[in-house]
Amino acid sequence: MSRYTHRVAISNSRLVAWDERGVTFRWKDYRAKGRTRYKTMTLSTAEFMRRFLLHVLPSGFHRIRYYGLLAHASRQKNIAMARALLQGPAPQVHADPNKTPTPNGSGRPTFVCRHCGAPMLIIETFTRAQHIRAPPCLRGSL
Repeated sequence: MSRYTHRVAISNSRLVAWDERGVTFRWKDYRAKGRTRYKTMTLSTAEFMRRFLLHVLPSGFHRIRYYGLLAHASRQKNIAMARALLQGPAPQVHADPNKTPTPNGSGRPTFVCRHCGAPMLIIETFTRAQHIRAPPCLRGSL
């Protein structure tokens, strides 16, 4: 079975057993921490093949993970070449990241993403929800 699974949807090392009960494989539970993170699952052979074939690409298609202008290995070079070919303006570089201009004209964004430091713009503000109250005809019966 390993020649069919090599680097498509499940790696060879994750397959544990294949017997009359079905296919047993290891999987990672991202919600769990510690020793309970890695688990095994046994599925019937038909169910395993159904799930596996969801990841197989039709004939003529390629995985886009390693292709395209934005592939990691040459992303910056390709973007620069595309801008030059399109005769587009160079990206504006701000000297001080805290002085990023915002649509409201202030020099500092209201909120900053704690992961990447980019300014977060407010698109819509929701008002606080009103409490749900029972209609007057049901108030006495509750």
